[in-house]
Amino acid sequence: MSLVHPQLAAFAAVIEEASFDGAAQRLCVTPSAISQRVKALEDRLGQVLIVRQPPCRPTEAGQTLLRKVLPMLALEAEAFADFQLDQPAQMAQRRLKIAVNDDSLETWLLPALADLSQQFGYLFDVVVDDQDHSLSLLRDGSVIGAVTSEGKAVQGCDIHPLGIMRYHAIASAQFKARYFAQGLTAESLKAAPMLVFNRKDELQNRFIQAAVGQALQPPTHYIPTSKGFVEAAALNLGWCMVPECMIQDALAEQRIVLLAPDITVDIALYWQHASIRSTTLANLTRVFSKQAQQTLALS
Repeated sequence: MSLVHPQLAAFAAVIEEASFDGAAQRLCVTPSAISQRVKALEDRLGQVLIVRQPPCRPTEAGQTLLRKVLPMLALEAEAFADFQLDQPAQMAQRRLKIAVNDDSLETWLLPALADLSQQFGYLFDVVVDDQDHSLSLLRDGSVIGAVTSEGKAVQGCDIHPLGIMRYHAIASAQFKARYFAQGLTAESLKAAPMLVFNRKDELQNRFIQAAVGQALQPPTHYIPTSKGFVEAAALNLGWCMVPECMIQDALAEQRIVLLAPDITVDIALYWQHASIRSTTLANLTRVFSKQAQQTLALS
């Protein structure tokens, strides 16, 4: 038994599993049945909803529909739980898809996900994106909630402040002596290699702007690992911005040093989610807020 129309359930399953075969396996029907349901839904709406190339993804019209369907599926699961009804296997295994930045995932978020999984048995599908860009996944309906640096609520969403992720510029003592013996200047920063998570990562550029008041183009390593930044800096690979909560041990062991203790880049983080009266989303918000407050700065 399902409270959501089979055509909508099939559509959402194709997007979540990124294939018609995966959706069929989840819903315990044939791929042909999934295809027929999605086609019937597209005919009813007069819009193509899915790009039928691996991995399957929603069209612009599909994104609009997905923003409405994901909250419905969450409420459906809650309704079965409230009435103590046995859920079909595919519903019991439904994953909550959220977008987060890697620094949050590597620090305060993993304990929160573990807590939620142990308390409520939730499964998660976590999409990692830069905190300045994760909100786009919420806007297009790809996720039901996002950790973001955007302090303005997306239309149809609720927003909850989590705290401040404070970043310091770090390097090894040897690296600092080599490149910054005369201090942080435009010339030294332009010459010193820096570590950047990916091409969306603007943290190092924000530090440079704060330090010398201008944009520079230093030699750059792109290394997509948050925890690995500390090790890479300790190995003299370059300088980088790392959350305060991730550098205390390395500082105490003198494996790294701060380049400018008085200059930090502070990123306010928020949890945004679909604005529905959902016990599941309320649980996520409560645990995320509690865990974040234990790790992030409050101001």
